[in-house]
Amino acid sequence: MQGKSAACGLWLAATMMSAPALAQTTAERHAMGQLADGTAIEGVTLSNDRGVRATIITYGATLQAFEANDRDGNFADITLGFDTAAEYEAFPNYFGVTVGRYANRIAGARFALDGEEYTLTANDDPNSLHGGTTGFDKRVWEIVSVSDGPVASVTMALRSPDGDQGYPGNLDVRVTYTLDHGGDLGIVFEATSDAPTIVNMTNHALFNLAGAGSERDAMGHHLMIPASSYTPVDQFLIPTGELRPVAGTHFDFTDWRLIEAGLRDGRDEQLVLGRGYDHNFALDKGVTATPELAARLVDTESGRMLEVLSTEPGLQFYTGNFLDGTVRGRDGQIYRMGDGIALEPQKYPDAPNQPAFISARIEAGETYRHEMIYRVSIVPGAGE
Repeated sequence: MQGKSAACGLWLAATMMSAPALAQTTAERHAMGQLADGTAIEGVTLSNDRGVRATIITYGATLQAFEANDRDGNFADITLGFDTAAEYEAFPNYFGVTVGRYANRIAGARFALDGEEYTLTANDDPNSLHGGTTGFDKRVWEIVSVSDGPVASVTMALRSPDGDQGYPGNLDVRVTYTLDHGGDLGIVFEATSDAPTIVNMTNHALFNLAGAGSERDAMGHHLMIPASSYTPVDQFLIPTGELRPVAGTHFDFTDWRLIEAGLRDGRDEQLVLGRGYDHNFALDKGVTATPELAARLVDTESGRMLEVLSTEPGLQFYTGNFLDGTVRGRDGQIYRMGDGIALEPQKYPDAPNQPAFISARIEAGETYRHEMIYRVSIVPGAGE
């Protein structure tokens, strides 16, 4: 099913049944255990009546589970993760977390703003990764509101003080998760600072559409990313500043491509440097006022399809290259390289140090906003 498969075209032509006008989705608040110091962690589960359910926990404002039916009606979690809050604390692998202040890498753990240089915590030597040593993924967030209705939702909030991990400005942050009847899990990130600063937030879910407990990894999925270019990286996985065309390379996902096709091609220096895919794609759509398509992912065997939509200009595609079999996740499953993939919409990596990239700066009093959607659906099988 490589490339221009007619089957993929049929999948995209398939439409979902229209939702009843008054369909309700529910939000249930519940305990999720505690951290090592005894801090209680809560969870909120958003559910609709079509077999889609998402659980968000206050530790890291984390998408702890995202469950959906397959073509045969089998219900499974399609994300990698842990069963308890304590495991998220003990084994920090960014599974499903809210990433901030700055998603991805900042070179040398430093950047300049208005002539002043700021030094960040370096947790990816020599870089700062995903907000530093104690990023938003390792904080306990406050539940602000929970609601049922045609769209169920939970909003969580956090204050990041001036100097937090080296970043300037007091930053007030909110993340709102919503679930509608059709299967759209929306995530809205908002942040306001009292001083000029940089912000770049996203969700870091790792997906395997075969479902939790499956013996199949995610490398057999098919992926489409509407991006004509990507940002190649150096040996520290920092973008070189080049926007390189994907045409004719293993990075061309403008049409359906099997993820594992070419993944181990040692002649491609970028795949060697990334130990697989760990690269930002420059989406053709750029920055948009409302979420537009950033990626489509399909598992042909289960029939599950995931679409990622976003208002941001970039998408980090990561094939779980640093999963090495030393961590046991949900249901005791050992996670290895390729068991899940991340599709993280965001600003470009290291944008604060690369003036040619779209800026991640916000001014005092300005509201940063990133709106994204994980949309799940079922595609018909062969002959259907």
